[in-house]
Amino acid sequence: MDIEIMQEKPPVRKSKYIAGLLGILLGWLGLHNFYLGFTGKAFAQLLITVVSLGTLSWISLIWGIVEGIRCLTGSILLDSRNLMLR
Repeated sequence: MDIEIMQEKPPVRKSKYIAGLLGILLGWLGLHNFYLGFTGKAFAQLLITVVSLGTLSWISLIWGIVEGIRCLTGSILLDSRNLMLR
């Protein structure tokens, strides 16, 4: 009997630069949080924009810019799976 050894692939780490740029450019849609796996926060940002028909999108915009800058400066270090951003 041959026993096959299964090797697991290491999990793919997310890029802090992609997360930061998504936050700064498209944070009002919550795309950076979707990318990092924080779907609850992402849906909150998206709903603020969609339900208010864009009138409150400035809240999500500021939120996204702040989190984007935090990703780029290294203040946000982990994604939703607790893996370090690369």
